[in-house]
Amino acid sequence: MDRFVSHFTNRLDAKGRVSIPASFRAVLARDGFEGLYVHPSIDAEAIDCGGHGLLREIDELLGRLSPYSEERDMFSTALLGTSEILKVDSEGRVVLTENVKTYAGIGSEVTFVGQGYKFQIWEPGRFRTHLEEARNRVRDLRKQLSSRPVAPDAQPPRPHGARE
Repeated sequence: MDRFVSHFTNRLDAKGRVSIPASFRAVLARDGFEGLYVHPSIDAEAIDCGGHGLLREIDELLGRLSPYSEERDMFSTALLGTSEILKVDSEGRVVLTENVKTYAGIGSEVTFVGQGYKFQIWEPGRFRTHLEEARNRVRDLRKQLSSRPVAPDAQPPRPHGARE
């Protein structure tokens, strides 16, 4: 699988290192990125992490903005200007910098949360709160979506590989 999925909680060791979950390391290895690209999340008190897939998403976002616009400047600063590339050791561990730990409120444990093309690193208590909020919002959104009428010209999805 080439997606970061599930969530895992790991402890930092005495040297401040934490093991990246094996399934996440496998995705990073297939991605071919040397190290771990990280930046503070725009929307949460967490750290966004990944490799080439995350950088592609950032490049696509920036590519939709005018090169000298204030919006592009702001996104570039938030996504690239505050980023770090962390070294992953031979045992799949990274040392979280003080900037990373301070932003995310990390102490002795972290929770890794898969989000498809990227993953996030959270302080476990903050993640539990965020997960509960996310589940509540998804329930509300599902109710809103299920109450909308289906467009009359909407076609049901065809099986993969089906021809017209």
